[in-house]
Amino acid sequence: MFRYYLKLGMLSIRANPVLSTLMIAAIAVGIGACMTIVTVRHVMSGNPMEHKNDQLYHVQVDNWNPDDPYEDPDKPPEQLTYMDAKALHDAGRAFRQTTSFKTARVVQPEGDDARPFQQESRATTADFFPMFDVPFQYGSGWDRSSDVTEERVVVLARELNEKLFGGEDSVGRTLTLNDESYRVTGVIDTWTPVPKVYDLNNNPYEEPEQLYLPFSVAVAGGFDNTGNTSCWKPIEEGSGRDGFLASECIWIQMWVELQNATAKQDYLNFLDAYVEEQKLIGRFPRPMNNRLHNPAEWMEDREVVEEDVDVLLGLAVLFLVVCLLNTIGLLLAKAMRRAKDTSLRRALGASKAELFKQHVFEAGMIGVVGGVLGIGTTWAGLRGIENLYIEYEFVQHLVRMDWSMVLLAIVLAIVSALAAALYPTWRTCNITPASHLRLQ
Repeated sequence: MFRYYLKLGMLSIRANPVLSTLMIAAIAVGIGACMTIVTVRHVMSGNPMEHKNDQLYHVQVDNWNPDDPYEDPDKPPEQLTYMDAKALHDAGRAFRQTTSFKTARVVQPEGDDARPFQQESRATTADFFPMFDVPFQYGSGWDRSSDVTEERVVVLARELNEKLFGGEDSVGRTLTLNDESYRVTGVIDTWTPVPKVYDLNNNPYEEPEQLYLPFSVAVAGGFDNTGNTSCWKPIEEGSGRDGFLASECIWIQMWVELQNATAKQDYLNFLDAYVEEQKLIGRFPRPMNNRLHNPAEWMEDREVVEEDVDVLLGLAVLFLVVCLLNTIGLLLAKAMRRAKDTSLRRALGASKAELFKQHVFEAGMIGVVGGVLGIGTTWAGLRGIENLYIEYEFVQHLVRMDWSMVLLAIVLAIVSALAAALYPTWRTCNITPASHLRLQ
């Protein structure tokens, strides 16, 4: 029976090539426009740490202005001061914990002809790499003792290692940064978490940093913070770097890994006790407002997916609906042209059910072809977005179409074609044979 319906569908499509082509084109264009935005939103709202969503938590404590919350409604700052980050990290109350901030170093390659260049970097701690499942091509991250002893070690991303050492295993080799020597402990393999969940305060879609070094070394060396810094209380004049470290300025991100719900509650109790202790010395003037957000909650809190994307998605869906309405009109026109044939088949004994199956099968075939072409138009739409924002390197990570989106495009096309075929098919199956046969 399947082969019979397939044959009838092919014959019907060939009998009306213009109408069939217009229907396929309408579905393909509608699917392409819709899936282009759906794909971008899918990537933007992805959670690269979903498998650890019940273990990783972003830490927030509220050290802000007593007269003005950091964000309405009553949200605590998204980052920590140096004093709080160091105290919480050194307490070691989590299974793993990491503090980090964005910085930059001048890389001085070997060779007389090699020119120095500035490289975005991340000052972090040893637990960063296992917490965020960073894959390594060579070696590994440094160990916790390097954080304590302020050892000058560094981890390179694969691209930077290829630039500096030709892609060879550079573990153990020396790299000069701002006239200081660092020992390479590892080279990260290809790793592009989108969004960059460990740091949503800066652009969450830009590529991860190419160079990683110990947080303690960066602080001791006075490395500049190239990320976001906010202060509600002025730094004491003339206090220099020490005054900044002792200030209420927030500039450090902190994550902890907690293995179960009990550990999470214990850590919240620890945060409460820490804040109460700080209140006794005159800090934390606001009411207790400590929070732990897992990656999914943190992305929602930071509104990683902007409202404009949802508006565009709504418009794309409406455009798909318009294309389906056009398809319904074309199917009705096709049904009217076939009314005599349908009446004849009914008169010869074909049931409404058989006619319904035939027309639905034909619509499904049109949907499959429209879906395949829709994948092509989606790809073209994504390339158009990439070329439109070519000056932003991070856009290339938002216009990737994975297999789940390919499958969704085909399924959406088939469902759309079947939905569009329901009314015309119902009209066709309810034709009164006598009304057309009597004219023959």
